[in-house]
Amino acid sequence: MNPLSGVLGEAWGMYKTFARHLLAIAFVIYLVAAVIAALLSLAGGTIGTLLGTLVGLIAGYLLQATLIKAVQDIRDGRVDMSIGETVKAATPYLWAVIGASILASIAITIGLILIIVPGLILITIWAVIIPAIVIEGAGVFAAFGRSRELVRGHGWHVFGTLVLLWIIQIVANIILGLIFSALPHVLGNGLSSIISGTLVAPFVALVVTLVYYRLIGAAQGMPPGGAPAGFSEAVTMR
Repeated sequence: MNPLSGVLGEAWGMYKTFARHLLAIAFVIYLVAAVIAALLSLAGGTIGTLLGTLVGLIAGYLLQATLIKAVQDIRDGRVDMSIGETVKAATPYLWAVIGASILASIAITIGLILIIVPGLILITIWAVIIPAIVIEGAGVFAAFGRSRELVRGHGWHVFGTLVLLWIIQIVANIILGLIFSALPHVLGNGLSSIISGTLVAPFVALVVTLVYYRLIGAAQGMPPGGAPAGFSEAVTMR
């Protein structure tokens, strides 16, 4: 039985229900990062621009952690934490998320460059590293093992879900690119990137987090989508 059956539909349903909250989180983080980056660039020339880029990267990792924490919060069918509370709850995991993401990116890139297949395998077995960190409190290296443990036996299901998610992201980016194609190149690309990130990042976080919960449910013998409301609080901290 495929534990991920219907996970995209479940994610879409939650996305529509909690769109205002999730999009607000993404927009606020993107906006704050963009303002800080712009101020640094204006004040510091080349060094300021580099610092602004760094701020943008850190903001991206913070957004991942915050959205996953937000999904954990809304799984009981209601929003219990404000935007500020959600960011605050995710912040302690930021450096672990950054460390794990960088290590995974390096290994996956090397795998894709060498023979492609190893990179795809790593993408699959490390699919739920970030939820393992943010929800379970796993350390950087422990998260890799935890993700592999959860994915084991369901690799093709996880890979298929990731491929569909990747296609959805590409289609969304193409559509937004066409919408903003009439604007000057730099402005159009900037707006497309920000709006795309605001709209797509919450859905990606929903899918990845629900995949994580579905895999835990499968490990405990639950049917697809069978994790009870409030299940996030019952996860054993590691």
